[in-house]
Amino acid sequence: MANVIYIIGIGEDGAGGLTPGSLRKVQESEVLLGGERQLSFFSRYDGDKITLQGGLKSFADKLEGLWKAGKRIAVLASGDPLFFGIGGYLAKRFGPEQVEVIPHYSSVQLAFARLGDSWQDAELISLHGRPINGLAQRIDGRQKIALLTDEVNTPARIAAYLREFGMTEYQAFVCERLGGPEEVCRFWELEALEQAEFASLNVVILRRKPGSTVEVRRGFAYPDEVFQQRKPEKGLITKREIRAFVLSELNLSEDAIVWDIGSGSGAVAVECARIARLGRVYALEKGADNLPNIEANRRKFRADFAIIHEKAPQGLDKLPDPDAVFIGGSGGELAAIIAHSAARLRPGGRIVVGAITIETLHGSMEALALAGFAPEVTMLQASRGKPILGMTRFEGMNPVYVVSGQNTV
Repeated sequence: MANVIYIIGIGEDGAGGLTPGSLRKVQESEVLLGGERQLSFFSRYDGDKITLQGGLKSFADKLEGLWKAGKRIAVLASGDPLFFGIGGYLAKRFGPEQVEVIPHYSSVQLAFARLGDSWQDAELISLHGRPINGLAQRIDGRQKIALLTDEVNTPARIAAYLREFGMTEYQAFVCERLGGPEEVCRFWELEALEQAEFASLNVVILRRKPGSTVEVRRGFAYPDEVFQQRKPEKGLITKREIRAFVLSELNLSEDAIVWDIGSGSGAVAVECARIARLGRVYALEKGADNLPNIEANRRKFRADFAIIHEKAPQGLDKLPDPDAVFIGGSGGELAAIIAHSAARLRPGGRIVVGAITIETLHGSMEALALAGFAPEVTMLQASRGKPILGMTRFEGMNPVYVVSGQNTV
């Protein structure tokens, strides 16, 4: 293949850690591109050196100009360029036939080697240049997690975040400057980790402590009584039986964006966040006295969703377009909420309304039809067993109408 772009992985051990073949490709190139740290390993390089700056697109545009000019090019990247690195982006941009990737050890691979543990069964997550929001539901119940960090999502920030959600069943193993002469790897308890400082180049591995007794939640539609809510009868919670059907109607993907409007106790938001663990959930609630319950359930269930104190449709303009909208309460603005939600809903997305009155039922179907949706309705009326004189009777619950509509565009 003529004029191939070589993307060469390199570690903290610099040029000395490269294979003879990789080193030869660097030496034979006319232009060497990479981060400032990678380029510093080749102080005697005879060709042109270009530092990666201004973002990936700007870097790739510059690289494309050199490539079209017929220059022999080598790109340096940390570790394995295809593991949360530049390799995948460049291969997609130029085509795999124009790119040859020569990987080095990835930081995660080295970290697990230092730990002396396997990593094929670990959850691998990059927080480098990404928000930490939503991490709780992504890792809850996992035995082993590797986290790539940055200057914002430091080991201390990660520890504080985990403690916020009570995830103290994890012990951290932090590796700094992996592969270099100043490498340091050691175990940390989260409380101590939160107060510590580290070199900017580090990797965090989390492992559940042996014998941890923290409950691992499975499934969905958790019992009503495990949620913190207003009592006695003003629970403002979508009952378990209804919640299970609503979740089915919402048809959430793992990366869905969800609006829970009129969140009440936050039960639906909790369940949605745990299903859409790679997405984002927004819980809107107008009642200030309900916010403490939503926050308590958010932390208890390790469901990191956003709580917004607003009366819909106000506040919806600030949110990303949704894949799913659940309307559990409308504050008299049902038609406006449905119209706004329908206009913003992504293709294939769904709007689901929980109605306890025939007026809300009629209004939901009318508003969905006006928005161009074909509304579907299901009436659910469950009964729960209750003890009576050593026997069991059934106590009926109020009927609930679940109205759904899908954006088929």
